[in-house]
Amino acid sequence: MYILLVFASEDQRDTFEYVYNKYKNLLLHKAYEILRDRMLAEDAVSEAFLRIYKNIHKIDDPDSGRCAAFVVTIAKNAALTLLSREKKNAYAEYDEEQSDGFDLEQHVVSEMTADNIYAVIGGVDEELRSVFLMSCAYGLSNGEIAKLLKLSVNNVAVRLHRAKRKITAILAQEGYALERR
Repeated sequence: MYILLVFASEDQRDTFEYVYNKYKNLLLHKAYEILRDRMLAEDAVSEAFLRIYKNIHKIDDPDSGRCAAFVVTIAKNAALTLLSREKKNAYAEYDEEQSDGFDLEQHVVSEMTADNIYAVIGGVDEELRSVFLMSCAYGLSNGEIAKLLKLSVNNVAVRLHRAKRKITAILAQEGYALERR
């Protein structure tokens, strides 16, 4: 299947091509970590680049850490959506074989938990949140994060520590964890 992408300007086309060439392997790696299937990971990355195309106007500097976090987040979400669809298909197949194979209450509880986690992470400043997500959600090392964000490894470690401390404080405030001093 081929898709024709039409850009509003040459700059947007150039930015998209640059982002594609720079991040395609990273996005494929991250999608594969979630899906554990090469074909599904490629599908997720294709979907991610369609979403990036739709939001290309939001990318000011394709070399920035903010851009890296943006495209990785889009790819992660595309992979999770695909994983969710795959699980729903598996549940549907199981339901055909077993009448009560899907626990709706458990599904709703797990969705609420994910929403709560996203809300907590969203309460952290952007510079701390991006380092935290790159480390914890995407599994990047401090060195990889430092390279993407053009920071020192020490600065990344400090930001990661501050992000974890802030998230712990928010969780404690919400009654989900005990705050360490």
